[in-house]
Amino acid sequence: MKTKNPIILFVALVAITSVAWLPHRTMLTPKAEPAVTVNTGKSAGTRINNTKGFYQHLKLDAKGLSQQAFELACKGYERLVEKGQLEEGAYLVVCDFSQSSNQKRLYLIDMEDSVLVKNTYVAHGRNSGDEYAVKFSNKPESLQSSLGFFVTRNTYNGAHGLSLRLDGMEQGINDKAMERNIVVHGADYIGNNWLQFNKYMGRSFGCPALPARESASIINTIKEGSCLFIYHPTASNYPKRSKLLNV
Repeated sequence: MKTKNPIILFVALVAITSVAWLPHRTMLTPKAEPAVTVNTGKSAGTRINNTKGFYQHLKLDAKGLSQQAFELACKGYERLVEKGQLEEGAYLVVCDFSQSSNQKRLYLIDMEDSVLVKNTYVAHGRNSGDEYAVKFSNKPESLQSSLGFFVTRNTYNGAHGLSLRLDGMEQGINDKAMERNIVVHGADYIGNNWLQFNKYMGRSFGCPALPARESASIINTIKEGSCLFIYHPTASNYPKRSKLLNV
């Protein structure tokens, strides 16, 4: 009786294994954008090699988020990871203040699993504008929102219930967030119920306030080390002023 050639057996085993693996890999990446590569897992880290593909994969255009806002958010996110100010795989929250406050302009993205977790309303500061935010400030008592990148810190129970402290990462742009007590909190003046009786959403003292019914779950998801990015394309010439985006 002849002994089977071990080389032939090895080649056959590799071929079978490869065929079994292909469908699984295809499911991970949309057919339209096969170049999207986001390494998942905090130990592996997060590297976005194709922000356009990632943007399309998450269907953010249909949700109203501009591609420019998302690309800048990813760029700053990676810079914060490189600087050791943000953990790899942390959540990314984008607040697109170029949109009307009547639109769901907050996007909570799980960067580890490449999933849009939440899309909801978010308020801007009272002195930033009415329906649209047009003015931004880093000054205490300005009652305006600040642009740029923040890292979430600890939670506490305050006048608005469960609240989440924000640490501004950009000098001269939002680094006085702690001093100004700029936090994520819930509010009754934002959400579908408010819009039933008002032309536009209510405004905060500068905080990115969330619908009261959703705030606790979002806060508990992003607390202690997530990235929050507040975006506007032209106000205060922010994209050019940001050192994080122009290093």
